[in-house]
Order: sequence, then structure tokens, then C-alpha cells
Amino acid sequence: MALLQKGITRRHALAATGAGVLAAGFGVRGASAALETVRQGYQTNMWGMPTYYLLRSGLLEKHGVKFEEFAVPSGNLTMQQMVARQVDMGTYAGPSFAIGSDKGGLVAIAMIEYVGKTARVMARKDLGITKVEQLRGKNVANQSGSSTGNIFVDQIAAGAGLHKGDYQEIRMDVNNMVAAMAAKTVDAMVNVEPYNAIAEADGLANTLVDFYSFDKLPVFMAATPEFVEKSPATVVAYLKAWLDVAKDFKEQPKKVADTIYSFYTSKGYKMAPDTFAKAIACVEVAPGWPADIKPYMQKQAEILLKEKKIKAIPDWNKALREEFLKQASA
Repeated sequence: MALLQKGITRRHALAATGAGVLAAGFGVRGASAALETVRQGYQTNMWGMPTYYLLRSGLLEKHGVKFEEFAVPSGNLTMQQMVARQVDMGTYAGPSFAIGSDKGGLVAIAMIEYVGKTARVMARKDLGITKVEQLRGKNVANQSGSSTGNIFVDQIAAGAGLHKGDYQEIRMDVNNMVAAMAAKTVDAMVNVEPYNAIAEADGLANTLVDFYSFDKLPVFMAATPEFVEKSPATVVAYLKAWLDVAKDFKEQPKKVADTIYSFYTSKGYKMAPDTFAKAIACVEVAPGWPADIKPYMQKQAEILLKEKKIKAIPDWNKALREEFLKQASA
């Protein structure tokens, strides 16, 4: 697990300290002094960008929550960090959460967003491939172990009659796939936004299928059980900030887009604003507990159990902690 620390960025939210001093001085949010610092993990693809916005918006500070951040290419890496107790909270989709709950007793404190429209299977445009079944014998870039990786292998590829060995899986971080497509070292990729929109805008790839028709891909905010038990008040304050984030996504989309767009341009990605707008529009931020979430997670866990990726199906009444969001929403 120590290897996961390589390349991780870390930032202390010092502004929150000032917020705490002001709170003490004016008698407002005096209880915030008792809140724990959150070690926040997030992925640098589009799935993690609502969390990135949370960290840059000042909304955590508003609710008296201090944080440190740990950025990685995909959510399954955050999940592994949490299993190793290197990070307190992080976002990832259902399959990764089920694995994290099985291996490390992780719990979910909210369903944060739907990202099924952000994930696609794309093939190099010059190959003329139009269907998933045409990937037989091809090199397919896939973030092995990630939620998208698992869904592609276990559901999309299998549904098209492709099993392990029918295609060559090239293990690769999602942020390296567009370059691999351009270099023609891979024939197809299983990727997420904004990388899909970039590949499409550059004329490198065409879409074979998006994930939404297979899976709406709810993304959870997970936490370690120790953190939840140690400071439930921090969890509630943290989720209040998330409710504010959802409000910004609905009411101030330009502010949100500008904040997130700056992240990708700072990393050297060349992306037209309209290309980025198309990518971020695929993310639906809606913290809540949908009525169908337990049956959905049961189905995902049954697939993982059959594939021997988990040892047992988690107890969803214990793994999905709905009470904190209810308190934050009160």
C-alpha cells in the first residue's frame, strides 16, 4: 500500500484554521473546534471533480471542516488507501465500494452522484470499429480493478460474447489512455470524462457504447468505520457542505465549470471550453439515498462474488449509513 503514496498530492486547508478562530471569536459554530480533520481522497477524472470543487469552494470551511487532500487517477486506488487507513473519505462507484466494504469494512455516508453517462467504450476512429464484439483480438486499455474496469469485463464485454483471452487487456490509468490511442499502441479504451470528450474532439476515437444503458453508475462517498464512530458530528457537517455543492451545481454551473476547468488546464490538457462543458454535463450531482440503491448494490455484489472478487456480500443495513445525511438535511 505504501506504493500508493507515490504521486499523491496533499494540501492542508489552512483557511479552515482561520475560520475556526473567527467562529470562536464571534460565538458562531463554536462546536467546530471539536470536528476532526478529514483526509479526503478523490480521483482526478470527472467522477472526482465534484469532490475537487468541494475542496476549492470554501464550503467545507463554511461548515467548520478542515481537510487534507489525496488525489489519485481512479477511485479504486482511493478505496485501497482507505482499506489501508491512509485516507478517511473518498468517492467511487458501487463495485469498488462493495470490494472496500468486504476487504476493509468501509461504509457509505451518501450516494453523491450519477456518472453513467461519463463512462464509454471507445475505439480508434481509423479502425472503423462500431460494435463491442469487434474488439475480439484487439488491445483494449482498461483501468483494471476500477468500477468501470469491472463493469466492462463482467457485463459489457461478456454481454457481447467477449471473455478474458478474447481481447488483450492493457492495464493503464485513465489519464494515459488518450495518448496511447494517439500513439496507436491500443485499439480501444474504457475511459471516463473528460478524456472521452478530448479523444472525440481530437478525432481520435468513436464511441461504441456508454455505460448508462448498462449502469447509471451511482458514486458513493465512503468513509472508514473508525472515522464515522470517532466523529459523527464531522460527518454531518461534511455532508452539509455537500448539500451546498449540489446547490452550486444546479444554480451556479458556470462557477462550478470554471473551477473544474482550471484543474485540467493546469495539468496541461488542451481542451476547448465547450468540450469541457459537454464532459461535465454528464455528471449529475444529487446527494441522497435513492430507494433502489440497496437492490442495485446487491446485484453488483452478486456479480463480484461470482467472479470471486469479494468473499461475502456486505450487510447493506450496516454498510449504507443513511442517518448522517438525514441529520445534515434536517
